Amino acid sequence: MERGDVDRLRAVGFEDADILGIVEATAYYAYANRIVDGLGVELE
Repeated sequence: MERGDVDRLRAVGFEDADILGIVEATAYYAYANRIVDGLGVELE
């Protein structure tokens, strides 16, 4: 993300707490996917 991305989110009505939530959820899923890949977990 860059500053302009945050500015665009604010321009369409997102508040700082909303943006933080988006960043946290994105970071969590990126982390979880890397753990699953690293452990070689097979999906059903």
